[in-house]
Amino acid sequence: MKAAIIGGTGYGAIELIRLIHNHPFLEVGSVISNSQAGHNFSESYPHLTEIINQPLESFDLDRLTEQNDIVFLATPSGVSSKMAPQLVDKGIKVIDLSGDFRLRSQSEYETWYKHTAPEKHYLSKAVYGLSEIYAEEIKGASFIANPGCYPTATTLGLIPILKANLADKKSVIIDAKSGVSGAGRGLSLTTHYAEINENIKAYKLGAHQHIPEIEQVLKDETGSLITISFSTHLVPMNRGIMITAYVNLTGNVSTNEVNELYREFYKNHPFVRIRPEGIYPATKEVQGSNYCDIGLHVDPRTNRLTIVSVIDNLVKGAAGQAIQNANLMNDWDVRTGLNSIPMYP
Repeated sequence: MKAAIIGGTGYGAIELIRLIHNHPFLEVGSVISNSQAGHNFSESYPHLTEIINQPLESFDLDRLTEQNDIVFLATPSGVSSKMAPQLVDKGIKVIDLSGDFRLRSQSEYETWYKHTAPEKHYLSKAVYGLSEIYAEEIKGASFIANPGCYPTATTLGLIPILKANLADKKSVIIDAKSGVSGAGRGLSLTTHYAEINENIKAYKLGAHQHIPEIEQVLKDETGSLITISFSTHLVPMNRGIMITAYVNLTGNVSTNEVNELYREFYKNHPFVRIRPEGIYPATKEVQGSNYCDIGLHVDPRTNRLTIVSVIDNLVKGAAGQAIQNANLMNDWDVRTGLNSIPMYP
């Protein structure tokens, strides 16, 4: 299948290209970048010289849908809301990596994202693409809203304990840290080398646009309205997300029992790995891979569970999960094209 990528010069797009290049059933089709149209792709990414030798194209709806079978939108929020409906109406499969179609409420979207919301029809048509949780809904779907990076690590870490009714749903606290690539390729003072090197910053406290997305998923999965405390930090590394979540337990359970609960919950999902008791994951240990690694610790003194969940924000948090969803949509083995082991060190 020919896979088009819109937003072709960003980090999400280049990661899609890397993964599609090694996928047996997908090949890179049109790569769309209105700002760089006419330039060869390797001018923006010289490491692809002699690998991807094709010009970047401007957006042409008819040509795009005639020449490709599936479209990945790796555009900023506020752009996909205008392009995706045109593609959906053309009947082509669409996977949107932006945040434009993740929230079902138009008012919530406009409050958190500060853009005009997409039409309700398209919000209801989009299937939320958290692969391990909504695999059945994703199969056969034609329009996927790919989850955010923070929500992927967070919800995969929290859902098993909350669904088991073993945690106080009013006690959810999430400390989240991301590498700089999560901010995109655009230049800003926040990600300037001298500002972020040897530094760590808290940002968007209580105001991050991923908060309503996380709460929406947790409500869907538990049937309860869950209001989270969510703090995000930028750390001086290229890739990776670590979330450390804390929940108060409602009964007496051991770390071993919680580990077994998580292992059973994810036993049919090869990209979620539960660490043995006493061993906790690090971002380096999932770098370049589609894995989400989870470590768990019950503190009997406080009767509180600590959950450590790590992903590569550009893979499981973006392009890798998008490929995983494409596999599900086309009834391919979920691991197809995603079997590479993490890069280390």
